[in-house]
Amino acid sequence: MAKHVKTIGILTSGGDAPGMNAAIRAVVRTAIHKGLEVKGVMRGYAGLLQEEIVDMNSRSVSDIIHRGGTILYTARCQEFTTVEGQKKGAEVCKKHNIDGMVVIGGDGSFRGAGKLSALGINTIALPGTIDLDIACTDYTIGFDTAVNTAMEAIDRVRDTSTSHERCSIIEVMGRNAGYIALWCGFANGAEDILLPERYDGDEQALINRIIENRKRGKKHHIIINAEGIGHSTSMAKRVEAATGIETRATILGHMQRGGAPTCKDRVYASIMGARAAELLCEGKSNRVVGYKNGEYVDFDIQEALSMTKDIPDDQFRICKMLVR
Repeated sequence: MAKHVKTIGILTSGGDAPGMNAAIRAVVRTAIHKGLEVKGVMRGYAGLLQEEIVDMNSRSVSDIIHRGGTILYTARCQEFTTVEGQKKGAEVCKKHNIDGMVVIGGDGSFRGAGKLSALGINTIALPGTIDLDIACTDYTIGFDTAVNTAMEAIDRVRDTSTSHERCSIIEVMGRNAGYIALWCGFANGAEDILLPERYDGDEQALINRIIENRKRGKKHHIIINAEGIGHSTSMAKRVEAATGIETRATILGHMQRGGAPTCKDRVYASIMGARAAELLCEGKSNRVVGYKNGEYVDFDIQEALSMTKDIPDDQFRICKMLVR
C-alpha cells in the first residue's frame, strides 16, 4: 500500500550545481500545490543530523530561480556514511514529522537517500552535479551552465594564447569524468583533449603534435585537460621544456560551479523538482528522477547506482577527427 506523505523535507548535498535553486523552488511549490507541508534541511545530511530544519512556503523560494549555488547550502558529512548516522537521520526526520525527503546531489547523495528510504522515509533523489557522471540520466542539473562557463573562459584564454603564440593547457572540472572536457573540446575547437576515460598517458605523442602543428604554421595550441588527469602546471613545464614553446596552465576551478544557471538548467531542474514532489505524493520511494532519450523518467536508486557510464565512442571519435 502506498504511504501517504504529509510533510516533505528537501536538502542539497555534495558539490553545489547551478540549477539546484530551480529544483528547490519546483519541489516546494509543487508540494504546496498538492497540499503538503515543506521543510528545508540546511547544509545537507550534516544539517539533518544537527536538526537545522526550517519551514518553507512559496515565499521562501521567490526570486531564487536565477541564482547559482543553493539557498539550502551544502556540506559533506562523513557521519552519515555510518549506520548510526543514518539511523539518527531517520529519527530526526520522524521527530520533525518529515515522512518524505527530496535529496539533490550526486551518487554519494543517492546512497544516503537509499539508506533513508530503507529506514522508512520515502525518498526521491535528483541528479545535481556539474560532472554529468550519473549513469541513469542523460542530463544532470548544473552541467549545461558549467560547460558554458568553461567554454566562455577557454575562448578568452585562446585570445591571449594566440597573441603570445603560446601553448595553453586548460584544466576543467568533472572529477573522474571527462564530459566537460569533451564538450569544450568540441565547442572551443581545441587541438587536444585529455579525458580520464581515454588518455593513455603518452605525453610524448602530445608533444610531437604540438611541434608538428607549429611547423604547419599554428600560432597557438589549446589542450583541454580534465580534472581526473590533472597536474596541468607540471605538465605545462614539461611541454615547454620539450618543445621550446612558451606553455601556460590555467585551472578554471570552482568558477564553473558558480553563476546564474542557463535556461536549460532552470527548465530541466524545475521539471525534475516538480516530478520528485509528485512521486512522493504518489507514495513512491527510493527513486531517482532522470532524463533519458528525451523523457523524464525515474529509476530505483540501487538500480541507478549499479549502472555504468562511459564517454560515447562516436562523440570521442568525431571530436578527435575535428581537433587539429
